[in-house]
Amino acid sequence: MGRIAGRFARVEPRLRARRLVLGLLSDLPRKNCWTIAEWAGESTPHGMQHLLSRAVWDADAVCDDVREYVLEHLHDEAAVLVVDETGDVKKGIHTVAVQRQYTGTAGRIENSQVAVFLVYAGERGHAAVDRELYIPHSWTGDPDRCRAAGLGEDTVFATKPELARTMIERFLDAGHHVGWVTGDEVYGGNPKLRTTLEERGIGYVLAVACSTEVTTQAGKFRADRLVKRLPKRAWQKLSAGRGAKEHRFYDWAVIDLAGARPGHHQLLIRRNRSTGELAYYRCFSPQPVPLAELVRVAGSRWRVEETFQTEKGLAGLDEHQVRRHPSWTRWVTLAMFAHAFLVVVRANEHASKPAPDGLIPLSCNEIQRLFITLVVRPVHHAAHRLGWSDWRRRHQARSRTSHYRRQAAT
Repeated sequence: MGRIAGRFARVEPRLRARRLVLGLLSDLPRKNCWTIAEWAGESTPHGMQHLLSRAVWDADAVCDDVREYVLEHLHDEAAVLVVDETGDVKKGIHTVAVQRQYTGTAGRIENSQVAVFLVYAGERGHAAVDRELYIPHSWTGDPDRCRAAGLGEDTVFATKPELARTMIERFLDAGHHVGWVTGDEVYGGNPKLRTTLEERGIGYVLAVACSTEVTTQAGKFRADRLVKRLPKRAWQKLSAGRGAKEHRFYDWAVIDLAGARPGHHQLLIRRNRSTGELAYYRCFSPQPVPLAELVRVAGSRWRVEETFQTEKGLAGLDEHQVRRHPSWTRWVTLAMFAHAFLVVVRANEHASKPAPDGLIPLSCNEIQRLFITLVVRPVHHAAHRLGWSDWRRRHQARSRTSHYRRQAAT
């Protein structure tokens, strides 16, 4: 927490931010301002709500600190930047950026809020280093609605690939280097994102749809038509990385493409060895690279799913109950910081203390459990618990009275 202490104008919000981060790392079944305030020993949730909404501190600067913290401890010359979005299902229409839209979290169109994340994935671990909330047209076209949600007057619509490009450029402009970027079809199908990466000399392996048209020396073809021309000897069995139990083996093939810019442009095809299902990736590299390297980068994309799972399960990334954009930004940034702490401790433990025979290496889940149990678990007396019981019941009584009054008015 000392890394971000200078981002707070006063000592009170700095200390409260520390308690909030510890609360995000706690074993609470549900994490929000109410539950964390009670866990941290505060008498009401007002202080936590003030920290997220009105206290003076720079969440974007803290996000920069998160990035520097992650790279300092997880730095890897072969690291990959992974871009992907995740959604949180929400009720109502007043929470910032919420509308009916597709979210992979639910696997269907739901009333939800979607954000794009940039994940740094290296050999020692992986963690999110940047975030941007996707603001739909239904919001950017309504200035009053944006103003009520704490969005700036200059808020304009940006697609998910444009948000990804902004974060990647921010990462590079901070003086960091990375050799590869990967993402799913949302990002692989965007020419502007690919052009930006090519101009900056960054290689990419980006998934594309089967209907994507690519240009070879023999002309322009759809990707799914081009794959039918491949001979059997073009396929190689390679691992896309280790999964939960074992290596993920697929058949892979690569086709050289004609590119408008210097560098090596290729179409990478993945074939499931059991079902025969095909997946396609547009690839670029400033210098020639072997097929195994393209496969390694393509396999790195699954790291982002692991990151979302641990950030949500261990650090409360998706459990915020806030409506305005500044509060969302602050909550998500501190959740990223809490998760980064677990990842860094895990990486350091694996490097300095290899697990003895008969034990698996320490996981983020086990580190969180030990840290909270042995180091920071708060113990509150009965008066504190009873005081919170009174507070909740009093608040519920006011809410019920207000609800009945609204019903009577309508």
